Amino acid sequence: MPLPLSAQISGDSACSRAGTPLGALSTPGVHEFYALSGADAVSTHGFGLGVMLSGRPGAGLVWVVHDLTGMETGRPHGAGLQEMGIQPQDLLLVRARNIATLLGVGEDALRTPGVEAVLLSAWGEDRALNLTAGRRLGLLARSGNKRLFLSRAAAAPRASPAESRWSIQSAASTPLMAGAPGRPAFSATLLRHRRGAPLRTWTMEWDREARSFVEPAPVSGRLAALATQRPAAGPTGLRRTG
Repeated sequence: MPLPLSAQISGDSACSRAGTPLGALSTPGVHEFYALSGADAVSTHGFGLGVMLSGRPGAGLVWVVHDLTGMETGRPHGAGLQEMGIQPQDLLLVRARNIATLLGVGEDALRTPGVEAVLLSAWGEDRALNLTAGRRLGLLARSGNKRLFLSRAAAAPRASPAESRWSIQSAASTPLMAGAPGRPAFSATLLRHRRGAPLRTWTMEWDREARSFVEPAPVSGRLAALATQRPAAGPTGLRRTG
């Protein structure tokens, strides 16, 4: 069954009963996703896309990709995005030459009427990703009742004013018929939450038809998700070029 994005995490909330982390991500502000390793970068960006798509249908979504992310993991590819259930009209895709540009585009997107959520995909450490930048993004997001997701790879989690901080890695998927790789699967660990949500790990799969995360079927013999084995055609639609 789909995991409800709108549910709020608390001791006896629907979100807590459903075992889903998505309620912790519904709060306006900045939410950070850190890839557990470089190999989990594609899954981390895919998780961010999934969270955005799980929001209100028809909402304005912006995905800003750091050029170095494209060089390391592959650039967004139309056919791959469609495999995740994304249509061209669903998403505005922007390429950013450096981190300063990435942050600037993020700020502009948050100020733009009609934009509900923004995903920034960054690679590596950079001094521009500091507390001041985090506060600016957070203030803009909260004042506009919007959410900004900062997806980072090849970087270590650090203190920030974000509403929540997560560690993301690929997970084993439920195999389809004839042993074919199943839906993209993710393991999401909540490292910090400003509102005190319980810190724990969830495993979920992405259902492109429902455009939502679902709980994995309780079966044995899970396979590694296609996104993990083949980043060139992962669920984020990232494909190497050149």
